[in-house]
Amino acid sequence: MRPDSTPPTIYRKDYTVPSYLVETVELGFDLDPDRTIVANRITMQHNPASPSRSIVLHGEELDLVELRLNGRALAPTEYKIEGSLLTIPRAPAQVVLEIETLCTPIQNTSLSGLYVSNGSFYTQCEAEGFRRITYFPDRPDVMAKYTVMLRADKARYPVLLSNGNLIESGELDDGRHYAKWEDPFKKPSYLFALVAARLVCQEEHYTLKSGREVLLQVWVEEGNLDKTDYAMQSLKNSIRWDEERFGLELDLDRFMIVAVGDFNMGAMENKGLNIFNTKFVLANPRVATDIDYAGIEAVVGHEYFHNWTGNRVTCRDWFQLSLKEGLTVFRDQEFSADMIGTDSGRAVTRIDQVRTLRQAQFPEDAGPMAHPVRPDSFVEINNFYTVTVYEKGAEVVRMYQTLLGRDGFRKGMDLYFARHDGQAVECDDFRAAMADANGRDLRQFERWYSQAGTPVVSARTRYDAVKRNFDIILSQRCPATAGQPDKLPFHIPVAVGLLDANGKDLPLLLEGGDHPKDATTVVLELKEQEQIFRFRNVDERPVPSILRDFSAPVVLEYDYTDDELLHLYRHDSDAVNRWEAGQRLAMERLLKLTAQVTAHGDAAVLKLDSTFIEAQRALLVDESLDPAFRELALILPSETIIAEQMEVVDPQAIHTARQFMRRTIGAALKTELLAQYRANQTPGAYSPDALSAGKRALKNLCLSYLLVAPEAAELKVAQQQFDNASNMTDRAAALVALIHSGGDAAPYLQAFYQDFENEALVVDKWFAMQAAAPATNVAAVRKLMQHPAFTLKNPNRARSLIFNFTNGNPAQFHAADGSAYAFWAELVIQLDGINPQVAARLARSMDRWRRYAPALQEKMKQALEQVAAQSKLSNDVQEVVSKALAN
Repeated sequence: MRPDSTPPTIYRKDYTVPSYLVETVELGFDLDPDRTIVANRITMQHNPASPSRSIVLHGEELDLVELRLNGRALAPTEYKIEGSLLTIPRAPAQVVLEIETLCTPIQNTSLSGLYVSNGSFYTQCEAEGFRRITYFPDRPDVMAKYTVMLRADKARYPVLLSNGNLIESGELDDGRHYAKWEDPFKKPSYLFALVAARLVCQEEHYTLKSGREVLLQVWVEEGNLDKTDYAMQSLKNSIRWDEERFGLELDLDRFMIVAVGDFNMGAMENKGLNIFNTKFVLANPRVATDIDYAGIEAVVGHEYFHNWTGNRVTCRDWFQLSLKEGLTVFRDQEFSADMIGTDSGRAVTRIDQVRTLRQAQFPEDAGPMAHPVRPDSFVEINNFYTVTVYEKGAEVVRMYQTLLGRDGFRKGMDLYFARHDGQAVECDDFRAAMADANGRDLRQFERWYSQAGTPVVSARTRYDAVKRNFDIILSQRCPATAGQPDKLPFHIPVAVGLLDANGKDLPLLLEGGDHPKDATTVVLELKEQEQIFRFRNVDERPVPSILRDFSAPVVLEYDYTDDELLHLYRHDSDAVNRWEAGQRLAMERLLKLTAQVTAHGDAAVLKLDSTFIEAQRALLVDESLDPAFRELALILPSETIIAEQMEVVDPQAIHTARQFMRRTIGAALKTELLAQYRANQTPGAYSPDALSAGKRALKNLCLSYLLVAPEAAELKVAQQQFDNASNMTDRAAALVALIHSGGDAAPYLQAFYQDFENEALVVDKWFAMQAAAPATNVAAVRKLMQHPAFTLKNPNRARSLIFNFTNGNPAQFHAADGSAYAFWAELVIQLDGINPQVAARLARSMDRWRRYAPALQEKMKQALEQVAAQSKLSNDVQEVVSKALAN
């Protein structure tokens, strides 16, 4: 915590190489919750690239016991500790540092560094947690080989784990034992990990393509072993996929996953010892939904893929975070799509990615926390683990594949590893590998890394029936963001197709283009402010399908008519643009309905045209379409996405309009919704496979529409599903439908809790369902916080209730009396004293306050100022709040 109000800003331009390089690290831990002793022996040598001869070490929340240099204890006058820096001036070229420190893991509620969860020891060192364990040059470009000795009470901590390979273990005096681990690969300190706990594991021996056998382990607390099968299968699938898709093999003899209930993130890719939030490990049909299963597969894949894209090749500095995160998100997206194995399945995963971008990343790009994929500055690096770095970063990587093709992308990856294995590098190094491997000039593409904001691509078309030419005129602009008022043109791949009057794809002949003769989709490369692309031999005026597969993270402006959108919605062969056409049709109507509510104050004047309803009916009953696609196509744009289209946001009007549309659709399509509900049952043993999950998703969407304004028969359907469900997906969906129906859901909430009160992740669901319910106001949230199962100290539990209310229930969070804003300020301040990372995430809920009506703005500003006025704020929260309040 900083007592002053001006935390320093770190700038990318100020990067300097480390003054000393570390060769080996030997760590010894005597683990005790109240008093852990850490002995640290570092061999270092002066970096010839640095003019400095001062050794600079980072340390936080540590008691320094002893510091020895080349065998000699240093007097306090021979080194300097200022804030979090320990400096030894005028050091010799070759150094052996021996450091002994004390820390108190039981008091570490920030969950960064070494901490205790449920009586066991865990670590989280990314980004700067290692400095809470021992003094060290805690920066990602300092890579070394680690040997770790763990000593602890055997009865309390029978399992002792660290990175790499176990080379020795045994008994000690006084009921203690030890384990010695050695990591054969150089790594930065942020990848260090240890676990000392009472755990059980599922383990398997697995044979790699090369014939080498490795040991795979999934470690969990006792009582959870029956929930590890899917995580283990996902790990094996990840290993095989990386071998086949990118030729990358597991480089250790052992790979471990450990699940912990107290964790700030989803998971962490520590070399060979991945530590996971239980949310992304534990699953069986009784407690996990289809979404949970998909999340486990994606996150297990993501952390495993980091073994190469993040561990073997890591970041030079934290400004390059997307070098590993954006690339690895793209890899886990491709993995999840390939695991489904069908074109429709790939399209469904792609649509989910687009929804995430629009729901979370586009608003971030348009707010005070906007930053480039490769930021230029930060106050607190933890604040830059964002959807821009991750999801937009993944879109940047995807664009390489779109421009270069799958084979060209693989050539670039191969060159990247050949050049940089074992190094800490920059985003530009990845771009250079892609360019050099394919003989392409990608210098302009660098702007995706350096310019913030979401580009807007405007399209116009013209058709010359005599010459049979069809022109697409594309132009681009990018709104101003903090520190970047003017933007240079991006290099934007825009995939397009043309549909004839029957909805068939036309063969494309792009003037000056280089593509197969039978191509029905081509990628236009927009590099200028405006460019004209001409298609020849076009026999009729087509309907353009622009930005197929969402080929770039941009906002597309094109003045489609309703008839053109309906044509695309019925026929487009590109499933992403078919879905997009439906979203545009819905959005146009939602914005008009919202404006009417704002003007008239209620829903009495609202009407929904039959054209849209009939389009929805046709898609709902089209059995030729994947159920998962139909479900996504029938979901209306969220209230958050609607708000992004408004100059002045009116959350209550948005909610009223969207609920009116859902109610109208539910009433008009009741017969078809009931029929599809019955047709998409999944009898027999539960399976999370894509087809079964898609059927359940469509069935449960139908149920949600039927219960917007239900009669007794529809309520009975939901009640029977709740009572008879054989899996969590169906039971939770029935409960949500009952909660949102406006009826008395209390008996079902009570029954659900009683069945699952000992399953922490299901209790999280129970809180989350209520937090997002339309009837849940701030008073109801405060009441839920008094429940014996609620605690702010567990990030999952805090997110389940508080975050789902502030971010997932906008109409109630933005209540006119401002009571929820006062609640938000109170919780941000309280959480900041417990866990600054979680507090900063909550603080982001209010960073776009200026977009609301003046009466709401004033109350939001008061809440922000209340937080900002606190005498002691973490850098995490102070950065968010100060940027929100800045002009």
